Amino acid sequence: MSALLDFEKPIAELEEKLAEVKRLAVEKNINVDEAVKAYEQSILNLKRDTYQHLTRWQRVQLSRHPERPYTLDYLKAICEEFIELHGDRNIADDKAMVGGFGKVDGRTIMFIGQQKGRNTKQRQMRNFGMAQPEGYRKALRLMRLAEKFNKPIVTLIDTPGAFPGIEAEERGQAEAIARNIQDMFMLTVPVICIIIGEGASGGALGIAIGDRVLMLENTWYSVISPESCSSILWRSWEYKEQAAEALKLTAKDMYKFGLIDGIIAEPIGGAHKDPEAVYSTLKSTILNTLAELDELSAEERIQQRIEKFCAMGAYEE
Repeated sequence: MSALLDFEKPIAELEEKLAEVKRLAVEKNINVDEAVKAYEQSILNLKRDTYQHLTRWQRVQLSRHPERPYTLDYLKAICEEFIELHGDRNIADDKAMVGGFGKVDGRTIMFIGQQKGRNTKQRQMRNFGMAQPEGYRKALRLMRLAEKFNKPIVTLIDTPGAFPGIEAEERGQAEAIARNIQDMFMLTVPVICIIIGEGASGGALGIAIGDRVLMLENTWYSVISPESCSSILWRSWEYKEQAAEALKLTAKDMYKFGLIDGIIAEPIGGAHKDPEAVYSTLKSTILNTLAELDELSAEERIQQRIEKFCAMGAYEE
């Protein structure tokens, strides 16, 4: 049974009652078809009502679900072949940032993304998906490699932020992220950026400058996490729900503000409920979006990329 979030418990209770009815039917050899249909309809209605009216904080919780697919899960599912490339050719190979060439329906694409871990050992190795400067420099090296061979770039974003340690600052964390942002504007190949989980601060933005920026339905994208915002404003993490509402960080919010180009639907309950469906949707989205971008010249893509980001935050009174 998958890990339950607080707001999912009423659904789980109904599902347990349904399982009990089915068990008793087998033991007593009685027909309970009508009762089963009633329970199934009630569960479906409750799921639809629950997931259609999630608060912003609840969507943050879904984005962090421990069973949610991570970057390497997507790459394994949608690529016929994937060759991971390592190192920034300067300091080290950052395990929080992964990337390499993958083949999707016969087309070679450079994939880059943050990778979290499934267990304690993996999380320590991957640094909880928080990249160091060498991770961002590795990402930029792979982007330049893709550009050299005229291959499109797809980035998969899922990070609680860039690593904030002293050693990362000493090695130029801010400069590495700023360099990525600057250079991604001028890439001559198509660039698609997809937020698949958490999209926090410069840690996300360092690989999120693209021709199309998309978000999965139950993800978030913001300058700061709700907990950190709460600790700054209220000196406590207890107000994280209020902070999430104030930050307006969901996919719907981002699309409304014109900060992203589209939302990718998830199965009811989140991506972890039906990973295969999400893999299929993401694959078709990538291929269809690349087909659109192929119609534009490199100069047109660069100009549109610059204009799109320059228009963010601009308004008229």
